[in-house]
Amino acid sequence: MSILIFIVILAVLILVHEFGHFIVAKLFGIRVDEFGIGFPPKLWGKKIGETEYTVNALPIGGFVRIFGEDPSEEKLFNLHKNRNFSHKPKIIQAAVLLAGVFFNLLLAWGLLTAGLVSGIPASEDEAKLRGSTLERPMTTITSVTVGSPAEQAGILTGDSILGIGVPKNAMLLPTPEQFQKFIADHPNQEVKVFLKRGYEVPKVLVTPKNGLLSGRAAIGVSLDTYGTLRLPFFSAVKEGGALTLLYTQMTFGGLYDLIHDAILGRADLSGVSGPVGIVRIVGDASALGFAHVLILTALISINLAVVNVLPIPALDGGRFFFLVIETVRRKSLPPRAVNMANMIGFAILIGLIALITFHDIWVILVP
Repeated sequence: MSILIFIVILAVLILVHEFGHFIVAKLFGIRVDEFGIGFPPKLWGKKIGETEYTVNALPIGGFVRIFGEDPSEEKLFNLHKNRNFSHKPKIIQAAVLLAGVFFNLLLAWGLLTAGLVSGIPASEDEAKLRGSTLERPMTTITSVTVGSPAEQAGILTGDSILGIGVPKNAMLLPTPEQFQKFIADHPNQEVKVFLKRGYEVPKVLVTPKNGLLSGRAAIGVSLDTYGTLRLPFFSAVKEGGALTLLYTQMTFGGLYDLIHDAILGRADLSGVSGPVGIVRIVGDASALGFAHVLILTALISINLAVVNVLPIPALDGGRFFFLVIETVRRKSLPPRAVNMANMIGFAILIGLIALITFHDIWVILVP
């Protein structure tokens, strides 16, 4: 099921991205010869008007074949100038190249807005920041100290606390303050903690110990209040846009840190996921509910936009970078050089995907 959901998410993201290129090219009168999902060999195709719509065998991407965009088609450059990408003003070419990135960000905005309208998980502070209150607030584990009684008992980050008790004394749905006080009042005594973990309701036994915190017994967890944040439509549109900008900024920041650390020889792939890792994340999100899948899809869409805007040959950002160079030098780049750069860029991307996929599999096999 996780693989199926991932394929659907990937197909939607690719469709939206390529539709951005497609519709902007059409709006400016540029001929679009093919709109393809996946990469050849072709499995199915249907021509509607001047555009052929195809489904291809390799489900790892998609493409739009725009007339005059391929620099190797020099013999076509003087044909049908009014429909030719290469004969359009540079500003129009830039709009077509970056339209996919824009549409992915637009999709993320729409998904986050839909999530805020239907209800998304959020902390109490986040709800207050947006002038709202949480529905069904619950004390939630936000971190577990390594080697602590909580970790040894099997408590996980993200678990919500339904109740806590010892013989003749129990409490349902404690606040973070009530939970901490209950733990502090029962040092070196076995305490039952009832948790909510997705659709599961596990029960664990944990013994509070002194020494983890100054002056009182503890089990080694951090807590916060989480619940469902639901906003009216127009507030959701505003906050969805703000979240899209925030997540985009955070993605750029994380990518910068990764590249910076890689240059210094200390890159850490633990926070990077390829197709295999994303399938696992999708499975976890789907187990938590539809709102989590919406948020995850929005985050993947933002990541796709950020990666595509990088000035790497074979990506939209690389093609835009070549366009900037041509604009500055007032002369087209040699088609052979552009194609060679795109081939090298594509090979590097495939290599990175293979490396990250190997890392994902390694994490599964050797946890």
